Amino acid sequence: MLRKIAVLSVFVCCSLWASAQQTRHFTFHYEFTVRNLTPGAPVHVWIPLAHSDEFQVVRVLSTSGDLPLKKTQEKEYGNWMLYASTEKATKPEYKFSADYDVVRREHLSTPASAKTVSLSTHERQRLLEADKLVPITGLPAELATKETVNAKTDEEKARAIYDYVLSNMRYDKTGTGWGHGDTLYACSAKKGNCTDFHSLFISMARSQQIPAKFEIGFPLPADKSSSEIAGYHCWAEFYLKQRGWVPVDISEAWKHQEKRDYFFGAHDTNRVQFTVGRDLTLNPPQAGAPLNYFVYPYVEVDGKEYINVATLFSFSNVSDTKTKQASTRTGTATMAQAPAHHESVVNP
Repeated sequence: MLRKIAVLSVFVCCSLWASAQQTRHFTFHYEFTVRNLTPGAPVHVWIPLAHSDEFQVVRVLSTSGDLPLKKTQEKEYGNWMLYASTEKATKPEYKFSADYDVVRREHLSTPASAKTVSLSTHERQRLLEADKLVPITGLPAELATKETVNAKTDEEKARAIYDYVLSNMRYDKTGTGWGHGDTLYACSAKKGNCTDFHSLFISMARSQQIPAKFEIGFPLPADKSSSEIAGYHCWAEFYLKQRGWVPVDISEAWKHQEKRDYFFGAHDTNRVQFTVGRDLTLNPPQAGAPLNYFVYPYVEVDGKEYINVATLFSFSNVSDTKTKQASTRTGTATMAQAPAHHESVVNP
């Protein structure tokens, strides 16, 4: 009997160790061109900058731009960015790029992995407040109250809200209105992309006094070792006093129904995160309104948002051997030589 218990203990420990070791190592290329500028016009450019956290180790391999780049950080969420500007454009196009080496770790939250994470009063207050397109009263609050009527704990409430969004939303990018992360649009249309799924979840969770936050970056195809990436992906986390931050990815659960339980409490390795939060004021502050979210470059010309920007994103997996080396390596990144203006960027 003791032998069986010992074998079972080893199996459980090995299983937990294996789960903890789920990683994906890749390089990520972020490039864009500001096009068709009027000579003499003032130009300001903000570029989101991926950085290391508990679930990804990020090395900035190189940055380059046709204007000098300065690293800055906004205060509310701590997002990092690169900033460039000129008071008088001297050519019709300005190009910028950044290259990263990333080791992404699977984010699993289970009762066994629970750890106490305290929120400051300010952080808790902010993550219970409404955003411009993410209300916490009215229809989403009414839905949350209805769907959580039998829930006794915050975790049960969050799961009830997750199940409601998953069962009632459809991943559908046809027509107009989707992609803004507009909770009321999601309530009425019952379709959209990842921003719409997770805005509805965050609205409903916050209305039940469960702190929740929005995170955004890029997806990596699970079945490819390298490719261009068409656009962003976003996800969310909610806070439990006993477990800390619990990850959810409801749009991925919709696409992979067999993983609906997995994505309540997990983010897989097929992603890289760039920023957190909505209604963002950049650093230095932009002239326009706060950004709905920040994953693509933001450009202003003559003090107004400028959208004639061509982007290119791509990734390539790194070999397993290099992944193991990267997992144990410490230290800061060195910069590769690049044309035009470039500078060392210390990993935030």
